[in-house]
Amino acid sequence: MKMKAVVIGASGATGKDLVNQLIHHSQVESVRILVRKPMNIQHDKLEEIVIDFDDFSNWKNEVQGDTAFCCLGTTRKAAGSKEAQKIIDLDYPLAFASAAKENKLRQMVLVSAYGANEQSRIFYSRIKGILEKEIIGLQFESTLIFRPGLLVRENSDRMGEKWMVCLLNFFNRFHLFSRYKPLPTSVLANAMIEFSLKKGQGQQWLQLNEIGK
Repeated sequence: MKMKAVVIGASGATGKDLVNQLIHHSQVESVRILVRKPMNIQHDKLEEIVIDFDDFSNWKNEVQGDTAFCCLGTTRKAAGSKEAQKIIDLDYPLAFASAAKENKLRQMVLVSAYGANEQSRIFYSRIKGILEKEIIGLQFESTLIFRPGLLVRENSDRMGEKWMVCLLNFFNRFHLFSRYKPLPTSVLANAMIEFSLKKGQGQQWLQLNEIGK
């Protein structure tokens, strides 16, 4: 049976790569994306639904398929405050996962972050850890949690991120800091699809060394 995917975070770097790979994958039957604004992608497999993420009651029934992919995330700078970042990185993804569970999707695939820990003193790591715990608590038949390190985003305008990618790539040449090796979003997207198609059961955390194989 071919996969029926539903995605949030489709407009981000990882999400764009994921959607592009999903619609061109022979084992994927359909792709539904829930977005704030139209992305104007045309493909026979793709269905785009524009929603207001703050109005959960009006979009929760749109989370349909068999596998839910969450690529939603932001930075504090882009969000404007910790509170706004929490809404995007924790509240919306958890609402999406809850809808997926209520609508009886069998599998949840989440892009989390390296170092995610609900007890962390680092705000970003803490909210990612809380999200992981809450999603695990929903008890999907299969839950895949990806913890990449620094992502290489095509056409990124994040200067700090670009400098860090260059720096880590330099050190990686000498086999230093390999556990923090930058990961292209296209590689992450491919791993998300391939692991999800294995149709395993239970919970699985995928670290950088497993994602980038």
